[in-house]
Amino acid sequence: MNHQGHGPSAVIAGVGASRQGKFPGSTDLSLATEAVLALLEDCGIDKDDIDGLLTMPGTTSRDPAKHYLELGEHLGINPKVAGSLQMGGATCGALVQQAALYVEAGMADAVLCVFGDAAKTGGSRFSAAPGRDPSWKNWGMFGNAANSAMGATRHMALYGTTSEQLGWVAVNGRRNASLNPDAVMRDPITIEDHQNSRWIVEPLHLFDCCLITDGGVAILVTSRQRAKDLRQFPVSLLGMGQGHTLETLARKDWWYLPHQQDCISRAYRMAGLSPSDIDVAQLYDNFTISVLFWLEHAGFCKPGDSGPFVEGGTRIALDGELPLNTAGGNLSESYMQGWLHVVEGVRQMRHGAGVRQVKDAQTCLVTGRGMTLNTASCLILGRD
Repeated sequence: MNHQGHGPSAVIAGVGASRQGKFPGSTDLSLATEAVLALLEDCGIDKDDIDGLLTMPGTTSRDPAKHYLELGEHLGINPKVAGSLQMGGATCGALVQQAALYVEAGMADAVLCVFGDAAKTGGSRFSAAPGRDPSWKNWGMFGNAANSAMGATRHMALYGTTSEQLGWVAVNGRRNASLNPDAVMRDPITIEDHQNSRWIVEPLHLFDCCLITDGGVAILVTSRQRAKDLRQFPVSLLGMGQGHTLETLARKDWWYLPHQQDCISRAYRMAGLSPSDIDVAQLYDNFTISVLFWLEHAGFCKPGDSGPFVEGGTRIALDGELPLNTAGGNLSESYMQGWLHVVEGVRQMRHGAGVRQVKDAQTCLVTGRGMTLNTASCLILGRD
């Protein structure tokens, strides 16, 4: 494919992940350190050559505002640029974008983006009222699933979307995770298993909902010139985008999250690409309904058609029209708030995903969202 866009010349040259799962005694710092060590081994960069540090505080971080200070001291890094950002599941994409801007501007040469969290064993239950206004709890809105359940209910009412169609997203993710030795949930599931799993927030079943896990992830953004000295094939950042709406229930179309469409449109414009140019997608799947929204927002199908698009699982399978969440996603691989989606996108673009590799893949769309569904980010990764 001849890329005609105007994306940055910065590239992703290294990725690393810790063990994923349940690890009593682990901390956000220990898991982040595991990930960084894996990254150093992956790309062969010397730690002292890292001159940028961008971090995402986890749910178990002690002081989120000072997280980069604590992690930097722990790692022994004194960077030229540094900071922490919290945008929920949109954070990884946003930090990679910020890192690319630093590299493009010549403010840093090798920027490390890091996340670590002991969410499974650290006591967080993700059970607070899901809105910024505490009054949401007064009418029964508890847990992050509540927001997505509301969107799912509306999508079902307008377009006839079914719970079984949502189930195909879960079945596909688990099938891919069964091929991923690092995935937390590897036992295949069926549509019947999905339908028989308990309700979390109707119409979302247990298997519609992401995992909660301990783990860490690290990503290195550097210049294409610097990447030539490292071990791995440099993965291009063809397009980048963000989208935000600062309203929730006051905005009638908030349930449909139109800012996510804006986010992807901006990335397509930067990359000079369209939906038909995307070979594989890692779509943020905190809940199965999230994937249906992304498919419509990214232009892979028309509004209301995402249920039939995923039904049967054929189109979204590894050998399908749009291979989707090829490592298992948040639903089955691990819940690293979207960081592992970027890692899997990089591996697909390196053509290093093993039995999960999508044949001849040249482009990958990666999306993330968070913060009461108000914030979205996306990357279009490529091989050119």
